[in-house]
Amino acid sequence: MVQQYQSPVRVYKYPFELVMAAYEKRFPTCPQIPVFLGSEIKYEYKSDDGAVHVKERRCKLNVDAPYILKKIAGVEVVYFIQKNSLDRRERTLKIEAHNESFASRVVVKETCLYSVHPENPEWTCFEQSASLDVKNFFGFESTVEKIAMKQYSQNIKKGKEIIEFFINELKSKGVTYVPPWTPPKPVSPSEPKAQTSQPESQTAATVLSSPSSSDSITSTSSYHSANTAAQTPASPTVPDIPELPPDIRISSEDKLDADYIERFLGHLTPIQESYLIQLRKWIAESHKGQASGDESDGEDCGRSSPEDQPLVPKDSHILRFLRARDFNLEEARKMLCNSLAWRKQHQVDLILDTWKPPTPLVDYFAGGWHYYDREGRPLFILRLGQMDVKGLLKACGEEAILRHILSVNEEGLRRCEEATKARGYPISTWTCVVDLEGLSMRHLWRPGVKALLRFIEVVEANYPETMGRLLIVRAPRVFPVLWTLVSPFIDENTRKKFLIYGGNDYLESGGLADYIDPEYIPDFLGGTCHCNMPEGGLVPKSLYQLLDNLSMNDGLPSLCQETIYQLSSVFKGSPHEVLVNIDDKDSVLTWDFDVLKGDVVFTVLRSRRPLSMPKDPPGAVGGPLNVQLLDKSMTVGVDVSVVETPLVCHEGESIQGSHVARYPGPYVLQWKFHNAPVSSSLPQAVKATLPDVFTHHKCKVMYYHEVLASEDF
Repeated sequence: MVQQYQSPVRVYKYPFELVMAAYEKRFPTCPQIPVFLGSEIKYEYKSDDGAVHVKERRCKLNVDAPYILKKIAGVEVVYFIQKNSLDRRERTLKIEAHNESFASRVVVKETCLYSVHPENPEWTCFEQSASLDVKNFFGFESTVEKIAMKQYSQNIKKGKEIIEFFINELKSKGVTYVPPWTPPKPVSPSEPKAQTSQPESQTAATVLSSPSSSDSITSTSSYHSANTAAQTPASPTVPDIPELPPDIRISSEDKLDADYIERFLGHLTPIQESYLIQLRKWIAESHKGQASGDESDGEDCGRSSPEDQPLVPKDSHILRFLRARDFNLEEARKMLCNSLAWRKQHQVDLILDTWKPPTPLVDYFAGGWHYYDREGRPLFILRLGQMDVKGLLKACGEEAILRHILSVNEEGLRRCEEATKARGYPISTWTCVVDLEGLSMRHLWRPGVKALLRFIEVVEANYPETMGRLLIVRAPRVFPVLWTLVSPFIDENTRKKFLIYGGNDYLESGGLADYIDPEYIPDFLGGTCHCNMPEGGLVPKSLYQLLDNLSMNDGLPSLCQETIYQLSSVFKGSPHEVLVNIDDKDSVLTWDFDVLKGDVVFTVLRSRRPLSMPKDPPGAVGGPLNVQLLDKSMTVGVDVSVVETPLVCHEGESIQGSHVARYPGPYVLQWKFHNAPVSSSLPQAVKATLPDVFTHHKCKVMYYHEVLASEDF
């Protein structure tokens, strides 16, 4: 497999000609590069006008390889062929190198380009790319790849330092300016040819021609247009001037400036920079609908017509996926591709502009953004212990809660970008403080934990490496139970960022004040700062899902594959029944339901006949379900048996229970309308004041059920 590497564009704030004078001082030997033992010129060409100068060198290198590998290969040094093509008219130097040693076993290609900065003719750009194909090397293929990657990284790191070193050496000798090439003056046949020479240096008093010492950052957009208008006409075609190989050529739109990376993305190793550029290029090509070279797996990142394509992610977001996969390029590509397809399907890029949370979330979701931590990261406060998670889940559904969580994450990305611009250094993560005061077993009921794990799965897959630090404070004794349930589903790198404080430990040394300025610590955590967010509290049952149309997707595909809580209607003479097939003896059937309207009778039955759910149950589309499974001809005690005593449940009650199945087979959860007795002797005026349950013939129930193995109960 061919490994490819691409370095970002590095900028020298010196004219091209001075950089070239410094570059030539690297030959024939360079003490600053210990592995470079020397070189000899094998071929040289100069054009008559002096504009084009081509040199081909044979370079000897002492590769830093294990002794045993050198012994097996039978060599102490390796040889490379390097061809330098200098075009003074175009002000470019193209360098093409390949290995001569072991060429049948290993193919190394390297291409470099020095050119004039497209926006500042007094600056010089340097680009470097390489490819490596280890075909066969005595069983040490992996070792050779690692050595090549190490050598490539060292070359990139030292390259700019060496040029800067030789420029300073030239300046110390008084060479601060090298004039650009100009066409030779035509000589009349009648005039004698004068020997003219151009000075290669001036006195030390000469002031270096350079731009102002501004610290402005050259962004990616600096390379989106070529500065060709001001250049002189191209020189005649000269043989042997290499073009950039197509397999490692990179367009101007895909270039990244090294200073831009340092300023907005942070310090990266040369290999990490290379992987970022390659993944960025692949995403850009996918967005344009161009086929990439390694799409044999059929993944297309959701490509279709331009108008409905997902937005190309920012460089900082691409870098998060690389970090999440330890810079494994292929794994990061797959993860990012899946995420982009998911974002397009659910229009996540528009969520900050389109999402309007339902009233229960606005009033009872105890979380919000709150200033910044000491390192400049955006800070999010979540009072999980004060939040009625069960009430929110029943009032809004997991679909709405998940969309709200996504909007929080999207807002976090936006705040990181703003913080990066405002503070002058890269900020790609945020800090979260989770207050667990009030956490109890009511937070750990199975449907809630199940929903929480779904939320974690979605966030981990689509917002990797966004959590800089998570501070859990006032953790109660029940917290280890919750941690045991959820920690296996949290990425290991994320788990390392968790800091957990029990009781008032967060107030001591090493606590909140070490990570958040005291002036920003919320008042409910011992600080003086007011935190502008809901305080949580119990969600009134009157806000539970009472509307027939529960869809909150605005026509978008659902984020959740299934709904945890179902809503059903129970009519007089028309019960609602749910089929539960038990496969194993002693399995535990559990249920959790709320009576939202009216009174019902709840029963659990076992059928001796096979049962099946109807394909299109009444109310299945856009409304509560009402399903009957038991035929009226079925007889209790013969065809079905009651396994749980009927229970009268009144409006507003929450019921949880379980049943250990002694036999496998079909079981039925049944809710029937409860006829409340009303005395016929009551006056009509009194009857008119009775609650709806006495006058209406419809009830509503929200329920959840699950079958557990006996050992898991």
